[in-house]
Amino acid sequence: METIKGMPQDYMTVGEAAKRMGVTVRTLQYYDQVGLLSPTAQSEGGRRLYTYQDLVCLHQILSLKQLGFSLDDIKNRLIPLDTPDEVAKVLEGQAASVERKIQELSESLAQLQALREEVLQMQTVDFKKYADIIVNLQMNNEYYWLIKHFDEETMDHIRTHFDQETGLAFMERFVHMQDQAAALQQQQVPPGSAQGQALAKEFWAMIQEFTGGDLSLLAKLEQLGQLQVGDTKWQQRQTILNQYMAPALEAYFTAQGMNPFGEGAQ
Repeated sequence: METIKGMPQDYMTVGEAAKRMGVTVRTLQYYDQVGLLSPTAQSEGGRRLYTYQDLVCLHQILSLKQLGFSLDDIKNRLIPLDTPDEVAKVLEGQAASVERKIQELSESLAQLQALREEVLQMQTVDFKKYADIIVNLQMNNEYYWLIKHFDEETMDHIRTHFDQETGLAFMERFVHMQDQAAALQQQQVPPGSAQGQALAKEFWAMIQEFTGGDLSLLAKLEQLGQLQVGDTKWQQRQTILNQYMAPALEAYFTAQGMNPFGEGAQ
């Protein structure tokens, strides 16, 4: 550390540096103690003196600390600030880190706002469902709002039979099936045709996969399928699926000699 006489204009004491950067003197003393940021010079009387370059370095430290880095991590991330390119590189890295943090915070804010809306619509306190909604929000499942329409028995069944990966994959397949039904209806392909029956077979297989063979869930799924929800796009797609799939399944069950909704169904 350089020893200088007097107090040159571009130097400041630890108290002045702390005040400029909004930190405590103790913080600067600690950073010096652990070798994170030492003052550039000291006066003949032993006062530690900081420069504006030290303040830029301190800003780098504080920014990384705010982003969650430990002091040990920050030590390994600090780079020299001797040239314009080096300073620009530091600022570029900090800007990128801030942008990532803003994105993370924006996503968290959107999730909190979405959960708030779901809580108000549910009109009940159900922390298990809240947790399920949060998980699906974090998975970027745009149909997270469907959760509030499931009763507790169905939700327990879903929690038991699906994890995040398989649950999301199942949902994607179901949405794809909605699109297939819409396409066949638009093309005026009859539900009893080979294409319609192939779709009915696939749809029934998905129902069996979802219920795990528990046919008592069929009535609940049927009610859910008829539910009027606030999402207009989903409602339109589900209406088309119901319109096309009802006669398609009826034809499929007849051809297979099946009656899942009959008196013998469990």
